[in-house]
Amino acid sequence: MSKAVHRVRRFAAESREKGARRHKPDYSIIVYTALLVMIGLVIIFAIGPQRANVLNEVGEGNFSDSHFIIKQSLGVFIAVAAFFGAAFLKVDTILRYKNWVLSAGIISGILLYLLGNLLHVEQVTQCALGACRWFVLPGIGTFQPAELLKFGVLIFTAGFLAYRYKKGLVNNIDKTILPLIGLLAVCSFLVIFLQRDLGTGVALAVIMVAMGIISGIDTRIGVKILLILLVAGVLMIMVAPHRLDRLATFLHGDETSTSDSSSYHITHAKIAIGSGGLFGVGIGNSVQAAGYLPEAINDSVFAILGETFGFVGLVVILFLFYALLRRILFIVDRSQNPNYRFLAAGVFGWISSHVIINIAAMIGLIPLTGITLPFLSFGGTSMLFIAAALGFVFQISQYTVHKSEIKEVKDESLSSRRRIGRTRYAGRRSNK
Repeated sequence: MSKAVHRVRRFAAESREKGARRHKPDYSIIVYTALLVMIGLVIIFAIGPQRANVLNEVGEGNFSDSHFIIKQSLGVFIAVAAFFGAAFLKVDTILRYKNWVLSAGIISGILLYLLGNLLHVEQVTQCALGACRWFVLPGIGTFQPAELLKFGVLIFTAGFLAYRYKKGLVNNIDKTILPLIGLLAVCSFLVIFLQRDLGTGVALAVIMVAMGIISGIDTRIGVKILLILLVAGVLMIMVAPHRLDRLATFLHGDETSTSDSSSYHITHAKIAIGSGGLFGVGIGNSVQAAGYLPEAINDSVFAILGETFGFVGLVVILFLFYALLRRILFIVDRSQNPNYRFLAAGVFGWISSHVIINIAAMIGLIPLTGITLPFLSFGGTSMLFIAAALGFVFQISQYTVHKSEIKEVKDESLSSRRRIGRTRYAGRRSNK
């Protein structure tokens, strides 16, 4: 009997540490992502010429009509390579270099601030409204270090929490909680204060919180952490005049108009979505993309999608995001290896935070903040690192365990312990 119990316990331990035997990956991840990317290419193709004309008229360059679709197509090609590269690179391998990946993200952010804000080296940095957020890569485009920082935080926190989880130290204040809070504080200082990017700071927090929830952090500790984050968020809004203006605009709601500069952006976003009606104005017929709606090709692309494809089109897009995120949650639930489970949970937090914040801002549910809509907004850096993160999730999907198998291991282990108990008590009765 002891040998049978030992086999059951060893099987349960191996299931938790290594996960199930390798099987077919979840190809629906590729399907949903590919559909979103194709929609993104269609909208960039449709409004790219309008965006180019606007920039040419204000003297910000000499762009051809095909400039943006070519750049986006190149970004998609690189993102696809990153996805399959991550799908074949062992998760355990990248986690071994988690400190290096995180350090690269932090150092690149510091370097950007030094070259852009302090030394004003315009040849290699791109700044706007007093904040420098991009490196300029001559002949290629721009690179946003904040996206590398998100990727670094994802990899580091997954490995860090998995190690603490195995040691039973997830709720240890000194060895787990305070180091993670310190990491978030450093990263938030880089992106929120130095780069004036609150949206990215929120996304970083959500990535870490998602992994923390899955790791089983004590409810009381979790509530305290959330209260700290809430207070910190309020303070970050209070110390920044432009964020206070956005908050005031949000609180005024429908009282704003296009004549008010502070509400100009969100008002035109609502006009774009409302103009789309049920089925949209059609591809290439967007009015707001012709210079009315700021950042139409980037942060405001959801509004342009609503104008182009209408309510029905937006419902389809929301369903694709829902389906993708649901598959990621499924993988989180079925992954027995802590490294895999936490990494997938972080990717869920990353993508969901971008989707929720971007869409909620465009329809007026939260104050306006700049953050990209995954796979749909113009820009290669965000797509590159999100694609790489999804590549790891795709790889992890090969090692999930069926729910019935998890229940079978638990039931078998429990029944074995009960048999041991009955034998022991029976022995005691015979001795009386």
